Amino acid sequence: MTVRNLDALLRPSSVAVIGASDRIGSVGGTVWRNLRAGGFQGPVLAVNPHHAVLDGQPVVPNIGALLVVPDLAVLCTPPETLPPLVAELGARGTRAAIVMTAGLDAMRKQALLDAARPHLLRVLGPNCLGLLTPAIGLNASFAHADALPGDIAFVSQSGALVTAVLDWARSRRLGFSHLVSLGEHADVDFGDLLDYLASDPQTRSILLYIESIESPRKFMSAARAAARNKPVVVVKAGRAGNGIHAAASHTGALAGSDVVFDAAIRRAGMLRVDTLQELFTAAETLARFRGGHDGTLTIVTNGGGAGVMAADAASLAGIPLRELGPELLSRLDAGLPATWSHANPIDIIGDAPVHRYTDTLRALLADRDTGAVLFLHAPTAIVRSDDIARACAPIVRPDADRVMACWLGDAAVTDARRIFEEAGVADYATPEEAVHAFASVVTYRRNQALLTEAPTASENGPPAVDVARTVIARALDAGREMLDESEAKAVLVAYGIPVVKTLAVDASADAAEDAARTLGYPVALKIRSRDISHKSDVGGVALDLCDGAAVRDATDSMLSRIRGSRPQARIDGFTVQAMGKRPLAQELIVGASIDPLFGPVILFGQGGTAVEVLADRAVALPPLNRVLAHEAIGRTRVAKLLAGYRDHPPAKLDAIADVLVAVSQMLADLPQIAELDINPLWADADGVLTLDARLRVSRKQCAGAQRFAIAPYPAELAETVAWRGRELLLRPIRPEDEARHRAFFEQVEPRDLRLRFFSSRRELPRSELARLVQIDYAREMAFIALLAPARGGAPETVGVVRVVCDPDNVEAELAILVRSDLKHQGLGHLLLDKAIRHLRGHGTQRVVADVLHENAAMRELARSHGFTAEPGQDSTASMRLVRELAADRGAPITVHP
Repeated sequence: MTVRNLDALLRPSSVAVIGASDRIGSVGGTVWRNLRAGGFQGPVLAVNPHHAVLDGQPVVPNIGALLVVPDLAVLCTPPETLPPLVAELGARGTRAAIVMTAGLDAMRKQALLDAARPHLLRVLGPNCLGLLTPAIGLNASFAHADALPGDIAFVSQSGALVTAVLDWARSRRLGFSHLVSLGEHADVDFGDLLDYLASDPQTRSILLYIESIESPRKFMSAARAAARNKPVVVVKAGRAGNGIHAAASHTGALAGSDVVFDAAIRRAGMLRVDTLQELFTAAETLARFRGGHDGTLTIVTNGGGAGVMAADAASLAGIPLRELGPELLSRLDAGLPATWSHANPIDIIGDAPVHRYTDTLRALLADRDTGAVLFLHAPTAIVRSDDIARACAPIVRPDADRVMACWLGDAAVTDARRIFEEAGVADYATPEEAVHAFASVVTYRRNQALLTEAPTASENGPPAVDVARTVIARALDAGREMLDESEAKAVLVAYGIPVVKTLAVDASADAAEDAARTLGYPVALKIRSRDISHKSDVGGVALDLCDGAAVRDATDSMLSRIRGSRPQARIDGFTVQAMGKRPLAQELIVGASIDPLFGPVILFGQGGTAVEVLADRAVALPPLNRVLAHEAIGRTRVAKLLAGYRDHPPAKLDAIADVLVAVSQMLADLPQIAELDINPLWADADGVLTLDARLRVSRKQCAGAQRFAIAPYPAELAETVAWRGRELLLRPIRPEDEARHRAFFEQVEPRDLRLRFFSSRRELPRSELARLVQIDYAREMAFIALLAPARGGAPETVGVVRVVCDPDNVEAELAILVRSDLKHQGLGHLLLDKAIRHLRGHGTQRVVADVLHENAAMRELARSHGFTAEPGQDSTASMRLVRELAADRGAPITVHP
């Protein structure tokens, strides 16, 4: 379950406290007093067999005696009482419960959930502090203080942090829409609350304190949906990570590490910060500040020292300062003394009168190229800070979302700080805090951009999946988990990844020499052993062997070394490979491993034998496309080398990205993959080349699309159908379809667009178009109909059907659009049938479509497919078409020929 009945939890109309008490210091007594004192307007009921009256209000002995069925029940009773109480509450019609009780063992916790499930009763906790919804006066918690109403939602896995945040926020007059303590989150979890809060009109930003996540795909789907609507900021405990272990590959050592969680947060379009202070600073900044889209900063200050501090902080955070253009410099020269800094930071000198501040701010805000403006002021005896603030406030108010302020000091700038805050300007205590907040905004926008980027197509051809599966199956049938180098490279070749020519031979000098002669000198010789993963660590690699004698000497000395240092290692033979000659190539590593929580993850970074020492790496969650692959590459230090320097031309970045995309596809297709290292992967202006590869497999089905934290592209849903004597491809939409989808909309008449979107429009904004092609396949689906033109050329989109499921997968909303010149030719029937078949297979119970009354074609199409009509939200203009799918779950699925 996800959002179902969460309204009864977070916005109940009545509340009962089971175990209410008058005992000071008890949980039941504290919750009762908090509910009574919070101003909640609905009935507040008490249940306790040992009391008749509490605070002048009658107390009933049991749930059956309640005269009102409460929306929400707060349980403060011993563990053994909880399952029967929940079952009784559910039977009476209560739809949500907060379980404060701690100490439930696994058996009792499961009994609690089993009691709630038949009634769809939602459980918060157990072992939680409770929750607060200040706007309705709801304080269903045992916190020591109430919360102020506001528009920030805070969800915490720690009850102690909720109380600490309450103290901190009240001192700063910071308000909340909701505060929720999850406790052990046996039922209601982060994913559920993200889904609810994403569409909650009273919540403008969402803050999370996370210690653990149990349902990664559910969490990622909810997080990505919420992050598209409003800022989501996360503090994650446990940065050190306790899941790191020895592994057969460099990448395998990342399993369970904190960098994987970082990758998940980034991929979801959220922002991660390190402390609770930063959590709320980031929330305030994202809510108020809209400037700095180019990631640069302009600093204006009345003190050189403050400006230097801000500039230093910007340099450390990787934030460039904006260069001042000639027109702006000229305008500033006209209003500033000759001794001003003539650069960014703009130092207007400590003796600045009021007009110098106002003139400078007018010049900066009139020039859109200045982007974000950081206003720094240190108090002086020459001009009162509040006088400066009053004069500047009317100037900054229209552009408050481009300005950040830092009034240095305390009492002397209190009024000035208040005046700027009332003008809508985000305020910070120090220059460093302001710059750090700006850097968070830049990071957040970068993460958000990944949700709307349109990738280009990879040059990888269709993989030879059967070849790769055969190689892996042979190794597993032989009882081996480590593939030898030639086998690992065969899998890479099957996925279009270039490898150096390699031959596998037995452990004899004659065989090695024959292979070297076949490949041509010079060659590299490597030991082949299922017990040795890192060959260079044991002297198992010899390079630049130029003739047969060198090969024979290398085989003898290598065998002698290894038998002396690793006598238990089984020697399977050698691999002989041609020595590549690419002197300007960079050594990279591309890898994959299985995280215990998020499943398959991909690593990219600087490679070679010192990969752990360099620790230059970026981690990404699959599935990947070129845009996401390039983003991962760009997060490493080696990216600067790949861009070219001195006599090194830029490397072919698309070729590197295509390797990452290929590894992503491998992880989806080959569930036996446990660990992969491609190291080194050479990259230069001519492309990439794999020199060495390690691949560990397992019968345990470690990888595979089902283990992805983000549902990959479901290629298996594509099908070809016959339409009017031609073949039509029906397949799920993908991000690469953006340009084709724009061309499709351009061929739809304005009237048809109005019937589809309920509003007149000539074109779709880029942001909306990106959202239509970048979908979460776990919760929504869009099938496009592709038709090849009669005279050849690229296929064109001629129709699309879209279904968006609610988080509970109970109901899906449907919409269809067909190219205007192809209407009334059966396309709509094909698309609707495809959507219904998909939803039935997905387990969705009902499909609905909101349709304007005048849309006769859609009404008739739906009627012919078993839909019935109901009144719409605006019954005068629209209707709702509904088809129940649960009733025909066993009906045969029609597959078009």
